[in-house]
Amino acid sequence: MEAVRRLVLLAFLMVPCLADLNLTKSEGKSSCQASLGGSSQSDAHRALILNLHSNEDCTWTLQRPENKSIRIIFSYFQLDPDGPCESENIKVFDGNSTKASLLGKVCSKHDYIPVFESSSSTLTVQIVTDSVKTQRTVFIFYYFFSSGTSIPNCGGYLDSPKGSFTSPNYPNAHPALAYCVWHIQVEKGYKIKLNFRDIFIEADEHCRFDFIAVYDGSSTTSGLMGQVCGYVKPTFESSSDSLTVVLSTDYANSYRGFSASYTSIYAENINTTSLTCSSDKMRIIINKSYLESFTYNENNLQLNDPTCKPKISNVIDFSIPLDGCGTIKKVEDHSVTYTNIITLNPSPTSEVITRQKHLQIILKCEMEQNSTVEMMYITEDDIIQNESALGKYNTSMALFESSSFAKPILESPYYVDLNQTLFVQVSLYTSDPNLVVFLDTCRASPTPDFTSPTYDLIKSGCIQDETCKVYPLSKHYGRFQFNAFKFLNSLGSVYLQCKILICDSGDHQSRCSQGCVSRTKRDLSSYKWKTDAVIGPIRLKRDRSASGNTGFQDQIHKEETQSQPFSSLHLFSFTVLALNLVIVAVIITRHFVNQRTDYKYQKLQNMN
Repeated sequence: MEAVRRLVLLAFLMVPCLADLNLTKSEGKSSCQASLGGSSQSDAHRALILNLHSNEDCTWTLQRPENKSIRIIFSYFQLDPDGPCESENIKVFDGNSTKASLLGKVCSKHDYIPVFESSSSTLTVQIVTDSVKTQRTVFIFYYFFSSGTSIPNCGGYLDSPKGSFTSPNYPNAHPALAYCVWHIQVEKGYKIKLNFRDIFIEADEHCRFDFIAVYDGSSTTSGLMGQVCGYVKPTFESSSDSLTVVLSTDYANSYRGFSASYTSIYAENINTTSLTCSSDKMRIIINKSYLESFTYNENNLQLNDPTCKPKISNVIDFSIPLDGCGTIKKVEDHSVTYTNIITLNPSPTSEVITRQKHLQIILKCEMEQNSTVEMMYITEDDIIQNESALGKYNTSMALFESSSFAKPILESPYYVDLNQTLFVQVSLYTSDPNLVVFLDTCRASPTPDFTSPTYDLIKSGCIQDETCKVYPLSKHYGRFQFNAFKFLNSLGSVYLQCKILICDSGDHQSRCSQGCVSRTKRDLSSYKWKTDAVIGPIRLKRDRSASGNTGFQDQIHKEETQSQPFSSLHLFSFTVLALNLVIVAVIITRHFVNQRTDYKYQKLQNMN
C-alpha cells in the first residue's frame, strides 16, 4: 500500500499546476520548477515539491472558493545555508497578492517548522533566491479547513507537575489533516522531561508527511528540539519551565499516533537541602539522594500539619504558607519568626526497635531590615546543620482614583491639577493575615533620587501637611491622601517615597500601635521590620486655561524660555536702539537675581 501511494504521488508530481495554484514568472528571471501532487478523493489538499535554482522570484496564489481558511506547512526545506534572509527567503501573505498582510518570512536559519494560516480563502506564497548556485528544495503541504471546527483531544494546555497525553483516537488511527498543539507549563524553577512511550505514524526520511515536533519553549517558534516520525521512542528535556508539542498529519496513511508522558525536574542542583522565604511562604527543597543516604524516602516526611504534602519530582518540594500547615509565628524584639518542622519518621524494624536515625528539619524564617533571613536546623540525633539565606518583602505603592481604593491608576506619568486630591496606597503581599502596614514617613521630591529639596507629608507617623489625611490601620494596606502641589523653581514633576513599618496586629506595644511619636521619644534602631516604597512621577496638567492656573503656566513658560535670553533681542537686532536694549537687559537681569529664592513649598489658593 505504501509503494502504491508513493507511485501515485510521483505521478501527480509530474502534472502541471492546477487552476487553484497559479504560478507567475518574474520578468528577466528563470522559471520556477514546480510540480503539484494531489489526492484523487478531494481537491482540498495538495503536496508541493519545489526544486529551485539561483535568482528565482516565484509567486503562487492559493484560492478556495468556499468560505474556508488555508493552512500551509513547510515541513521540510533546504535553502542556501549561508544566504542572508534579506536576499533568500519565503514569504507568506494573507490575501491574493504580495501587497496583502505579511503572515511571516522563512529563511534557511529558522529552527522551527513554519506553519501559517490565512484569515480568508486566499493566501499568497513568494519565494526569492540569491545568486549562489546550490541545491534548493522546499516541500509544502497545504489544505483548506473550516476554522470553526475542531478535533476532540487535539492539543491543549497542561499545567500539572506531571501528566500524560495522546494523539486523538489513540490507540486507534489518528485523524487525517490534523494539526494539534499541546502547551506544557510547570512551576518556575523546574524543567520538563518528556518521554514518548509509543509513536507509530507515517515514516519518511525527512518526516514531511506526518510528524511530531517538540519545541523548547512556550510556542511553535521557541526553538525546534526535534522532528520525529515512524516508529520511535525519543525523550526530550526542556531548558526552562515550558515545552510545546505539535502533531501534524496529512490526508493518507493514518496509524495509531502516539502516547507521551512528562514529569517536572527541579532545575537547580541541590546537594542536600535548600530553604527560601518570601512574604507569603517558606519553601524547602530536599534532594532525594540526601534522604536515601539515611535510608529514608519521601513517604517518611511529615510537617507539623501532616495533611500538607510535598510535590515530588527529582526533589522533594515543600511550599509552606506562613499562616498554614502548622507554621508557628513568634513576635519578639520587634521581629517576627515563622517556624515549622519536618519530621522524618523511621520505619520500625519491629514493634519495639528501629535501626534508622531519627531526623528533624527545623525551618525558620525571620523577617528583618527590608529582608527575610532563613535559618534551617537539620538534626540527626546530636548533629545540627545550619543554613541561611536572604530575601525581600514584597511591597508596592500605587495611586488610586478615589477613597474607596478600588481602582488603581495605571498611567505613568500621572497628570493632575493643582489642589486635586490624590489617594495613595502601600500594599504588603503576604499570606499572614495578622500583619498591618504603618506609614512612618512619606515625603515628596521633584527628582527620583530624593535629593534636596524634599517636602514631608508624614514624619514619624505625624501629619506634616494640612491637606494630608492618614487612614486607620487596614491590615496589609497603608493609606493616605493629600492635595497636589508643585515645587517652586522646578518643573511640575513630583515623586513620593514612603518608609513603612510592618507589625503584628496583636502586639499593642508595637510602633504601629503608637501612631504619631516625635523622634526624641522613639527608638527604631532595633526595629527590624521596615522597608521603602517609591512612586512617580506625578505631573501637573498644562494648557488648562479653564482651571485658571495662569500663574502656574507663566512659571512653566519662564522655565522653558530661560535658556533663550536673547530671543527678544533678535527682534530689534537691526534697530538703532541696540545700546538701550542692552541697558534694559542688564536691569532686568539684576531684577531677577534680586528676586530669586530658594526652593520652598508654595501654598496654593483653592481653585474650586
